[in-house]
Amino acid sequence: MLTREFLLKADCKTSFGDIEESLLWSCEQRAASLAATLACRPDQSPVWIFGYGSLMWNPIFEADEVASGTLEGWHRAFCLRLIAGRGTSSHPGRMLALKEGGSTSGLAFRLPETRLHEELELLWKREMITGCYLPTWCELTLEDGRSVTALAFIMDPRHPLYESDSCPEAVAPLIAAASGPLGSNAQYLFSLEQELAKRGMEEESLSRLAHQVRALQAGVRCAQG
Repeated sequence: MLTREFLLKADCKTSFGDIEESLLWSCEQRAASLAATLACRPDQSPVWIFGYGSLMWNPIFEADEVASGTLEGWHRAFCLRLIAGRGTSSHPGRMLALKEGGSTSGLAFRLPETRLHEELELLWKREMITGCYLPTWCELTLEDGRSVTALAFIMDPRHPLYESDSCPEAVAPLIAAASGPLGSNAQYLFSLEQELAKRGMEEESLSRLAHQVRALQAGVRCAQG
C-alpha cells in the first residue's frame, strides 16, 4: 500500500513503474500547477479535499476534520489508462477519475492551514505525476448540511491517457489483469467497493464492475487449475 513515507521519498521517474518520459511531469510543473490552483482559491476559508477513490481509505495526508460529502455534477468513471502504480504500459489497467454528469459521494478532508502547502505538495506528487487531472474548486455538500469549497481531481479529457470508453465490458478485463509496483488494479477496485459499503455509499455500477472482475479472475484461475 502507498504510504506517506514511501511518497515522501519516491522518485516519480522510477518508484511507480516505467513512465514514458513525455508523460512524466517535472517537480517544476507540479509546483506551477499547485501555485496556479492556490491562486484561484476562492477565499480564505479552510481548504477541503474531496476524496472519491483511494483517498477515501488511504489519504496519507493530515486532516483536521473528515466528513462524508456529495459532489453534484460529476460521477466516478474508470476513464484513465493506468500505466504505472497498479498497471504497466504493456498491460495497462484503468484508474478512477471524475467525469461530467451525475453526482458522487465521498469523503471531504479539511487540511490544517499551518501545514497546507506541505500537505498539498504531497497530494500533487501522488495525483499529478502525469498531470492527468484538473484540480478544480467545487462546491461540496457535507453530511451535516454545510456547503464548503473543496478541491476535486477531475479528469482532463485532453490528456493522452484519457479513455472515452469506460463501460464495464471494456474496463473489467483490464482491471482484472493489471498490476504494478503498488499492487493489483483489482485490489484498488475491491478496496473502494468495501469502503463505500462500510460508509453506506454503495454504488450499483461499481458493484457490478467488481462482480465482473471477480468472475473474470475466477475464470482465469479455473483455466489454470
